[in-house]
Amino acid sequence: MLPEYSINKDIFTIPRFELKASDVEGMTTELEWYHGQFRDCFHRSEPAEHFSLYMDGRFSNLERKTIEPIAEHMEGGNVRPMQHFISDAVWNEQKMVRRHHELVRDGLGDRRGVVIFDEMGVVKKGHDSAGDDPLQGVARQYCGSIGKVDSCQVGVFSGYATPKGYALLDKRLFMPEQWFGPEYAEKRKKCRVPEGLEFKTKPQLAAEMFENIIREGIIPFKFVTGDTVYGDNPDFIRALDSAVGKVYFVAVTGDTRCVLKQPLVETKTYRYKGQKRTRKRVVKWNGKPVRVDKLAQHISRAFWFRRTVSEGTKGPIVYEFTKREVILCQGNLPNRTAWLVIKRTLGNNPEYSYCVSNAPHSTQLKTFVWLSGMRWPIEQCFEEGNGEVGLDQYEVRKYPGWNHHMLVCMLAHFFLWHLRVTLGKKITSHHAAAA
Repeated sequence: MLPEYSINKDIFTIPRFELKASDVEGMTTELEWYHGQFRDCFHRSEPAEHFSLYMDGRFSNLERKTIEPIAEHMEGGNVRPMQHFISDAVWNEQKMVRRHHELVRDGLGDRRGVVIFDEMGVVKKGHDSAGDDPLQGVARQYCGSIGKVDSCQVGVFSGYATPKGYALLDKRLFMPEQWFGPEYAEKRKKCRVPEGLEFKTKPQLAAEMFENIIREGIIPFKFVTGDTVYGDNPDFIRALDSAVGKVYFVAVTGDTRCVLKQPLVETKTYRYKGQKRTRKRVVKWNGKPVRVDKLAQHISRAFWFRRTVSEGTKGPIVYEFTKREVILCQGNLPNRTAWLVIKRTLGNNPEYSYCVSNAPHSTQLKTFVWLSGMRWPIEQCFEEGNGEVGLDQYEVRKYPGWNHHMLVCMLAHFFLWHLRVTLGKKITSHHAAAA
């Protein structure tokens, strides 16, 4: 647990992004300035120009914002060179992401910020037929955008939210484990998958992005959130625990086990193949471990508190909450002390959800209620990214192409927030003038 201190003063609201077409008129100069922030991330002027054209195309009113329509629509565009630029040209992506983080810090940065992890799936077909050009990372897997298993690509993203707005920070293409077997060797080569790339789970990719954010030290933040994919994963939690002073609030599944009192544990020393080793065992349980969904069923009605989490189109959205300090278990051993926060719907047959947090002992329930709603900004990033700058509109087959496309869309989406912050008013992305 972190040292005790009050974090309720850190609760804030996040502005929504409303659009109005007239607000971007005359923004050409600002867009040119924004392009210029990334020009030194390319070795020559030609790719820098393609970068500007491709980003401008994300702001156009084209029905389909893929390479060919953009190249044909934009003055100076050429399909083949732009295809080469997106899929094969060398970009200094690390430098671009760092520059992006500096701009996000300057525009949205706040020490109370929330870093959010989530994934987005895009349906893609045609990767299994013999002779077909493969699509990097495509496999039958769960696709959140359609709510079912289908042939798709999945990207893991980190987002950022503060009292000034929200933005995407980074991305990783999730490559299913089957793509790293010998039967996919030719497909990996065709898709230009880096030779040293190894299989990583979604939580491991998220942990990699989180560790990079910490290492850079550019983005100011205090809180971290994520759904059960991340909250249930020990690798991800270890990465969060290593960041001193950061408070995480992550969802877990109902089969997560815990105890309410610390059991008596002893460490035994033994020798194995001539080497000295240690292991822990529970000498005495102060109550057997219980699943959190079973624990929730036995909490007295007096300890549930009704709270409004947001205003919906049909009125206030209300849930009931309760919290307990517990010792989470891993395997047959106690693991770590944490807050268990349980949320349920109203009515005779409530639905339950569960989160754990390393927040200080003094943390009040209202802070957890607030954190329970802090995943919507990254969902807004996906929705606005898809609708405004064509985040999900791409036809690239190579690993670099996916990364380049997503990076440009992330930068384009943040440019809209940059304008909003710069002008101090709401803006739009109907960018005929800017593009």
